[in-house]
Amino acid sequence: MTNYFNGTIQTLETRVADKLSDYRFQHSVRVRDYAVKLAHDNGVDEDKAEVAALVHDYAKELSDETFLSVIKAKHLDSDLLNWGNYIWHGVVGAEIIRDELGIEDDEILNAVREHTTGGAEEMTPLSQVLFMADYLEKGRDFPGVETARQITDQSLAAGVRYQIVHTVLRLVKKETPIYPKSITTYNYWLNRGLLN
Repeated sequence: MTNYFNGTIQTLETRVADKLSDYRFQHSVRVRDYAVKLAHDNGVDEDKAEVAALVHDYAKELSDETFLSVIKAKHLDSDLLNWGNYIWHGVVGAEIIRDELGIEDDEILNAVREHTTGGAEEMTPLSQVLFMADYLEKGRDFPGVETARQITDQSLAAGVRYQIVHTVLRLVKKETPIYPKSITTYNYWLNRGLLN
């Protein structure tokens, strides 16, 4: 029995595995492993990190119709209607996780909400751990990932800064719309987490 889910961690793993493709589930397991390491290294509750990481993509493979239905039924911010799965699976996914898995812990749910967009001053150490674990899990292989891992090993905050700066730069280069909370996150973290 975990403190944050009404069942064992193995039961939670099974519930998540049943919801996701094997590819997505294996990613979630790798994120869990990295999140527990980051939590341990940064004095963050490892049990919360494990639960948050396992469920972070729980809603990732749902249909757009499902997300739109939840946005409307839960009276979530109507601006969400202008976005897609990349934003929905975290922000709206937290509502689905609460309803389907019975996870009520606000810190876990907020970490799930923020795992793609980040957050400003409201971003807890748990949210930072999940944000970075999703970015850095061992299956990731993009230019700069080793640098990002080294920076994050030195400072979790520096890792958050690195990720949001590089994500925004990539989106600008691709001329892709940027979710407003990601811009707020960028502005907040730009002068924080600097390494000496």
